[in-house]
Amino acid sequence: MDFQPTEEQRDLRAGVRDLLAGRYGREALRASVDSGVCVDRGLWRELGEAGFFALRLPESEGGVGLGLPEAVIVFEEAGRALLPGPLVATHLAAGAVPGAASGAAVVTAFDLGGDLVSYLGEADAVLGGTGLPSGSPVRSADPLTPLHRVSAGADVSSYTAEGAVLTAALQVGSALRTVELAVRYAGEREQFGQPIGAFQAVKHLCAQMLVRAEVARTAVYAAAVTSAYGAGAAEVAAAKLLADEAAVSNARDCLQVHGGMGFTWEGDVHLHLKRAWVRAEQWRTAAEAEELLAAELLAAELLGSAP
Repeated sequence: MDFQPTEEQRDLRAGVRDLLAGRYGREALRASVDSGVCVDRGLWRELGEAGFFALRLPESEGGVGLGLPEAVIVFEEAGRALLPGPLVATHLAAGAVPGAASGAAVVTAFDLGGDLVSYLGEADAVLGGTGLPSGSPVRSADPLTPLHRVSAGADVSSYTAEGAVLTAALQVGSALRTVELAVRYAGEREQFGQPIGAFQAVKHLCAQMLVRAEVARTAVYAAAVTSAYGAGAAEVAAAKLLADEAAVSNARDCLQVHGGMGFTWEGDVHLHLKRAWVRAEQWRTAAEAEELLAAELLAAELLGSAP
């Protein structure tokens, strides 16, 4: 099995990166933070027109007709750009909720477990639900992921595996971006007459960040590719677990590389950390993934020891 991206997949990545760089670069990100506008309806429709949400719909239904591996590549780029909004839920709702595929509708989901839902105030529909519930605002760690507490949710268990893979792809994109930010700053910031990247401690920190991100990326790609061949829940759980760890730990290490500058509001690193914290609670948490993997390992051990 070949896990290397095809030429078409590389072109897809380049096209999405160019689109997001032009429409949601750093200036747009900071403007969103300052204004509190989490979902730009114009950009949402542009994403729909570009096939972001209809990527996996069959061509006969007006979609692009691609698969989960291509969706993972696209979502990785969205994670790299810190694009806000219920991207995963709207993508999963394509073909099921009118307007989701084209970006005309914003669809959220009860993907945080319990009684919390994100982007309720910006949504037109809830995945798997019959209407928008009422809720009370809850303070969120991420300024671009508003949360509401509601009294009742909707069952999204049938979407959990795909939602976890796509969220893991968002985390991988963020983890890789913080590697770029750390390396760039380490090459620019000077101390004792030389760039701080020349110091062994900083080199090791950046190297660990890269390894962490690439291991997670490999796991996410593997889960996406093998899903067509019946990949089990364990592969998806491992991918989400590794991606969450990479996104959170890389953002923390990136803060350390930036030193005092990393903790200022003007920097972007804290936004990656806050978003990573929220995504780590979506679709499948670390505790849930660990329990699932432990159960799979126990079952395999019992099967191997059976007479």
